[in-house]
Amino acid sequence: MIIKHFELNKIQNKGFNYFLFYGKNEGLQDEILIQNFTGKFKGHLIKYEENEFISNFDSLLEEFLNFSLFGESKIFIVSRASEKICKYIEVLLEKKIKDIKIICKSGPLEKRSKLRNFFEKDKNLIITPFYEDDVKSLTPIIMDFLSKNNIKLSRESINLLINRSSGSRNSLKIELDKILNYSFTNKNIHIDNLKKLTNLAENYAVNELADHYLSKNTKGIAKILNENNYSDEDCILILRTILNRSKRLLGIIEKLNPSVDLDEVISNTKPPIFWKDKENVKKQAKAWKIEDLKNKIIEISETEVLIKSNLKNSLNIVSDFIINI
Repeated sequence: MIIKHFELNKIQNKGFNYFLFYGKNEGLQDEILIQNFTGKFKGHLIKYEENEFISNFDSLLEEFLNFSLFGESKIFIVSRASEKICKYIEVLLEKKIKDIKIICKSGPLEKRSKLRNFFEKDKNLIITPFYEDDVKSLTPIIMDFLSKNNIKLSRESINLLINRSSGSRNSLKIELDKILNYSFTNKNIHIDNLKKLTNLAENYAVNELADHYLSKNTKGIAKILNENNYSDEDCILILRTILNRSKRLLGIIEKLNPSVDLDEVISNTKPPIFWKDKENVKKQAKAWKIEDLKNKIIEISETEVLIKSNLKNSLNIVSDFIINI
């Protein structure tokens, strides 16, 4: 049965257990997953690639059949789904397994796709298409971001962001992250600055570099630094990205206590942490003590001041700072 993504919240309590999300818009798929399934979910969330799900199916089926003995809710997310999974869903339907949810994710599917037809024709299954974003869907995301962070962009700058996102809210999110990290000292960003920020190649991996730094992964840091040739603007962006994420991480660590575990704190963090990033954040939280992280935040700010007074040597300064965690 076909259900549009904005209608999924209306069927949450109507006994549907098997879903297929398909289409190019992976960013919207992930948002809908959080909004309607995983965001406030207190049970077990288990993720499989399709081949892993199939190879473990016999043991999973036994677990599903004995589910009532354990009583803990579970959501299974199966990525890269193909027509191979159809017969396994059929088995679950025949066995009347109802106390779990299985959400299959796939890329674009043609109308004649066996997987698509399987979900469309069965009234017990839900299939939801996710089409590419356009100006109409991306503009509200930008406007909401600017409002929440008190950042000013011209209409020309907003149009530039939409063009460079190429119909992907995931790409747009990457560009908005750059703007947020760059906006600490200036909330009114000129289009010339924006052109430089959004012109950074994806392989610059600024966010990935920040994650490796906070995870104290020196091998990952060295690999990214060796593969990229950063400009002065990049160096400032790198520091501000690390600073922004360090402050978020400090807020998480400060909330930990014997009665509140790390998973709960991360799940309740505002703005929400993308589910793909949660494991990284958990590693980072375990890698730092509060006082060490507070001191590091001060060092980051001091290093940015040093860079601004010595731009010609900015790459060496940033590299030395990052390598010496």
